[in-house]
Amino acid sequence: MVSREQVATAKSIHRRTGKTFYLATRLLPERVRRGTYVLYGFFRVADEVVDGDEDRSPDEQRAELERIREGVLGDATPDDPVLAAFADVKEEYGIPDGEVEVFLDAMEADIEQRTYETAADLDEYMRGSAVSVGHMMVYLMDPERENADAALPHAGALGKAFQLTNFIRDVREDIDDLDRVYVPMERLRSNGVTIDQLRNHESSKGLTTALQSELSRAESLYREGVAGIKYLPRDCQFPVLLAAVLYAEHHRLIRQRGFDVLSDPPSLSLPRKLYVTAKTSWRWWRNDDPEAVFDAVSAVPADRAGAPEDDREREEGIATL
Repeated sequence: MVSREQVATAKSIHRRTGKTFYLATRLLPERVRRGTYVLYGFFRVADEVVDGDEDRSPDEQRAELERIREGVLGDATPDDPVLAAFADVKEEYGIPDGEVEVFLDAMEADIEQRTYETAADLDEYMRGSAVSVGHMMVYLMDPERENADAALPHAGALGKAFQLTNFIRDVREDIDDLDRVYVPMERLRSNGVTIDQLRNHESSKGLTTALQSELSRAESLYREGVAGIKYLPRDCQFPVLLAAVLYAEHHRLIRQRGFDVLSDPPSLSLPRKLYVTAKTSWRWWRNDDPEAVFDAVSAVPADRAGAPEDDREREEGIATL
């Protein structure tokens, strides 16, 4: 049984480190919200083993991830309140061991993996780091069995879309703080971009072209993911849609800056988040079709040629919020 204190601990981690997703999470029904805080807390605890403690050696990081694995899979007693809570949530909602295993495998890959040669290689990594996250959320929302089967691939696509947005937005942070590049190397090379240029924060036409390709890939995944929101329980649909709209809003900033993510990484201001939330809520009230609302309000073009028809905010000066 997950205690109130355990949820509070996980919630504080979520609020501090996942501000965009946290805003949408607060709109989930209570039966899902508490578990979501716990899931996010678990993800962060595991991620911090690799990214948060520079004093640990690679062997020590692997040992710690193994300790986490044993604790949450029932092979040992977790000594961390967030891990103990996750073990209980996993059991309560029937989250498969395999989803946990591939997530922790991806965390372990981050110990030494610095680049990914192809998009397929990056996809393999994201099966654990992003797709599994989307799948676990579906188990928490607990749709009818037939709908769950239909929802899972879409949830995985949405998880990958979120992570690709993060990878594009965080190119500078990843290379500066972690010495990692999550843009496929073959895409960078084909556009004349080197890792040294990224380290030196040198924007170029080649980098713009490479990031445009990654952004386009992410936006296809957003569409695939949003198409499956209809399979989720009714009271979960709007929060998931809002999360998709908020994450994709980074694409508007990235385009406005001409894909320069190296000089000043783009981030959404609180007024911008609140505006997008209000706009999405109003559209949802008028038409509760997830795909139609996403087309109307998101930064993902309604077609591959241009911005959504409803996107008049540039003329009104709102895009600078």
